[in-house]
Amino acid sequence: MRQYALSHKELSEKLSQLENKFNKQFNDVADALNFLLQKDKIETEQKQRKPIGYKKQ
Repeated sequence: MRQYALSHKELSEKLSQLENKFNKQFNDVADALNFLLQKDKIETEQKQRKPIGYKKQ
């Protein structure tokens, strides 16, 4: 019974370590994707703006 409890504790610790490791990696990927999506949105908004200044003929 003690061995199971110890191995269970070790497994839960390893699982939590793996979760932390992969959460960091996926957070980095999610941040990169969000940056790219925001960048495209900002560029689209800039292109749709009404130009000001002199008109070209």
